[in-house]
Amino acid sequence: MSQAAKPLKSLPDLNFDTTRAPSPFSNEDHDAWRQTLRKWIEKEIMPFASEWDEAEEFPEELYKKASDIGLLRMGYPEQYGGIKEGIDHYHSIVTSEELARVGAGGINASLMVHGIGLPPIINIGSEEMKERIAPPVLDGDKHIALGITEPSGGSDVANIHTRAEDKGDYYLINGSKMFITGGMRADYVTTAVRTGGEGTKGISLLLIEADMPGFSRTPLKKMGWWASDTAALYFDDVKVPKANLIGTENNGFIGIMMNFNGERLGMAAGANAMARVCLEDAAAWARERTTFGKRLADHQVIRHKIADMYQRIQATQAYLEICAWRVAQGETPVADLSMLKVQATTTMEFCAREAMQILGGNGYLRGGRVERIYREVRVNAIGGGSEEIMRDLTARQLGL
Repeated sequence: MSQAAKPLKSLPDLNFDTTRAPSPFSNEDHDAWRQTLRKWIEKEIMPFASEWDEAEEFPEELYKKASDIGLLRMGYPEQYGGIKEGIDHYHSIVTSEELARVGAGGINASLMVHGIGLPPIINIGSEEMKERIAPPVLDGDKHIALGITEPSGGSDVANIHTRAEDKGDYYLINGSKMFITGGMRADYVTTAVRTGGEGTKGISLLLIEADMPGFSRTPLKKMGWWASDTAALYFDDVKVPKANLIGTENNGFIGIMMNFNGERLGMAAGANAMARVCLEDAAAWARERTTFGKRLADHQVIRHKIADMYQRIQATQAYLEICAWRVAQGETPVADLSMLKVQATTTMEFCAREAMQILGGNGYLRGGRVERIYREVRVNAIGGGSEEIMRDLTARQLGL
């Protein structure tokens, strides 16, 4: 192997920060949160990411540590142990970006899975349920997952088959859920069930507790997100008290839909940040590696790869920030949030591929950020609404 040439000192590093254009929406609070969170991640997660990914799990105590720094609490009402005042969508974007720098999406997905499991309870659940469930989850003592996807379908939420029969004082649940992030550790599962007829008007949300008789689960092996405890869930005559109904009967679809816009915004921020990680690692390698007597970065084909990555990332960042601004103004730009997710995941896929080409054999070895991100492209492109579903939803929103 040729000896690596030293980068020119006069050139700035193309890293995660120097490639981010200044944001007109960022303020001192966002910057302070970024620095606080980054220091915590670099101490508590970064050194162990490869080890935890290979082990397909991370320590239970990470939840408590994440709660103590405010990571689990951010954006939730103070009366339930959250941190709400002064928190906006850009804090959430910063959080997604900084977690993405680890390049191990399975850790982030399971650590932050309450972000999709808890909101339906906060948004439409009873006060008793909020007071009982939210504090221990935000403290990191209990875990909650979201049970929507079934073996027969994912994005087709209106076609839920898991059945809840009304037995007077309780519902009797039978069915199954598939690909449930955080499903093995979950103490609670916010679960979509069919309580009425066909379509969206027959869907309810129930809080199913893991210690209820008839509830079981098995872990799933995956292409990526190894450190995420993804599970298949089974309900065999599970008796669920009526008090565990989230919202009103046959009105659960609203609670599910309220989740999607925020989830897609967060997924887009994370995907674009992982694309930026690919750019950072590829540029660093291109400056150090020599081939045919010169740096990789001096070959035009490599320079153009890096320029194309940079272009797509910056365009996606601008789209992300304007979508977040519109949401902050009270809009619900469904079409743009759908296209934003597609834009971010296709950018991530492009950058992961190009970074892998630049890194060559070094990128193919297990344990690097680009290698992990390359494996996790598909789960981002499919989860939270596949690219195909997002495009079709956009077309319908445009009246086509």
